[in-house]
Amino acid sequence: MALNALQTATAGLKATQTAIGLVSQNVANASTAGYVKRTITTISSGVGNSGVSTGTITRSFDAAALKQLRLETAGSAYTSTRADIAGQVDTLFGTPGSATALDGLVNTFTGSLQTLAANPTSAAARTTVLNAASGLAGSINGIATSVQALRSGIEASLGTQTASASTLLSGIAALNVKIQSTTDDSTLADLQDQRDQKITELSGYLDIQTADQRDGTVSISTSSGVNLVAGGTAATLSFDGRTTLGPNAAYSTDPSKRSVGTITATTPGGGKIDLGEPGVLRSGSIAANLELRDTTLPQVQRQLDDLASGMASALTDTSTTSTASGAGTAIDLTGMQPGNTLTLTVKAANGSMRNVILIASKGDSTSVDPSLTDDGTALAQTFDITKGLTGVQLALGKLGGGYGSALSATASGATVTVSGSGGLSVVAATATKTAPTSATDFSTAYPQIALFVDGSGKGLFTGSFDAGSQLTGFAQRITVNPALGANTAALTAPGPANTGSSATRAQFAYDALTTAQQTFSSSSGIGGVAAPYATSVTSFAQDIIAAQGAAAANASSLDSGQSVALSTAQGRFAKSAGISVDEEMSNLIALQTAYSANARVLTAARDMLDTLLRI
Repeated sequence: MALNALQTATAGLKATQTAIGLVSQNVANASTAGYVKRTITTISSGVGNSGVSTGTITRSFDAAALKQLRLETAGSAYTSTRADIAGQVDTLFGTPGSATALDGLVNTFTGSLQTLAANPTSAAARTTVLNAASGLAGSINGIATSVQALRSGIEASLGTQTASASTLLSGIAALNVKIQSTTDDSTLADLQDQRDQKITELSGYLDIQTADQRDGTVSISTSSGVNLVAGGTAATLSFDGRTTLGPNAAYSTDPSKRSVGTITATTPGGGKIDLGEPGVLRSGSIAANLELRDTTLPQVQRQLDDLASGMASALTDTSTTSTASGAGTAIDLTGMQPGNTLTLTVKAANGSMRNVILIASKGDSTSVDPSLTDDGTALAQTFDITKGLTGVQLALGKLGGGYGSALSATASGATVTVSGSGGLSVVAATATKTAPTSATDFSTAYPQIALFVDGSGKGLFTGSFDAGSQLTGFAQRITVNPALGANTAALTAPGPANTGSSATRAQFAYDALTTAQQTFSSSSGIGGVAAPYATSVTSFAQDIIAAQGAAAANASSLDSGQSVALSTAQGRFAKSAGISVDEEMSNLIALQTAYSANARVLTAARDMLDTLLRI
């Protein structure tokens, strides 16, 4: 009996010592990042369960809380990245209403036109107009350049973040291998801590899902289903970034057309998956940066390009609209230059309307991305103006959606009549033309004037597509016509003869910018996304500033809400996995009591054995 008591007490002491060691480990690591509380159980052993032994050391945490933590970590990284860039963009436009903000510079410019109209003989007033116009153009240049600098910065960040994420994936796979081959409970728990910490860090870059396997490993995939880690193997992430991004730099699933970097996941078997494709990554800082680079900032650039083109075109363009008469709609195409448009409003049998935009060119007819026109829902096609009627006919024949076979054109001189058939009818046609023939032409048209031109050497802004879209990146190139610097009298010329002074041209410019309605594409995101937006140039500038301010405020609000969600998730996980020193001290007291009790039993058993031995 004494011998059994001795064995049981010894086992009890050993089990208690192990538990005390675990308590000391927990307390020592109370502030260690990534450390999860350990617990150990005791189990009965020996004949008739007369003894005791220690069970498995386990990590104590709430799996659901850990899953939520990773979800909120990805969400917080996503919203904070977007909020940071949105705030920077909003700052670029300045404080609404201030003299140095974009709308303030617009007001200064239009105000100078009013002053000139009131005093057309003043050379100082003419100079003030050019200076104000130059200040406005320079501000637009600067903002547009800064937007592209933000894109280039994001491109660099994507390279760094991709490399970090790839390192984490390989580290997780290596830990999977170690965990598979580890039998020591304490070592296993340490490895699992390291792995969980890496997975949580990874979730800041990517939206991931994890699955625990029977062999102790963890499999990782993106929310869209791309496998990243399986057992001891991991995909390698690479990023083929570009040093500097320009306004034409864009993502494409076709590598030959892509001019920005993309993230490629290479599987152990050699397969390659493009993670940069829209929708593949949905949260995390990498997803946010991809959206900012490929969607958000290009839209800001488009808003600036539209504003710049609106400023230039409002002062140079004329529009003629013709309604249907008989079988078709006739419109005079005299004086069209590359980039000028013929917009046909086509009515289907069910009453629905759609625009067909034919864009003047000096080359073969090609399709045009409608988002680059003022109607993102239109069918857009260039037509060769040097071929006259034949150029229009060839362009109509290339239209898709059944329009090519249903629309036809005839001509009488420079007047073209476009007719429909097969349930389609042309109910209206609008020809938009650039009145001056060149940047130095101040007499052919009146009162139109090329005050703003394309500073890249392209001269007159017409919206041409002959050497790529002249609209794209125009905000970085818009400048005051240098020919006006040497001939300020053109601003107040009373007519094509260019002699004397008149308020007509200055008043026309003021009205064209502040009152006349311009059509802006829904692709800019201003005024809705389903239809073109008609407003004045000055109102459009104010709308841009308001939109960026609202975007920054909304991004900040979302980030604040997500920060609260992340803090809550962190608290919930810490409550289940963190170390409470008070709780551990309470456990230690209980273990000390148990240890003392086992020691007393051991002492009593020893005394009994001594008594027996003395008999």
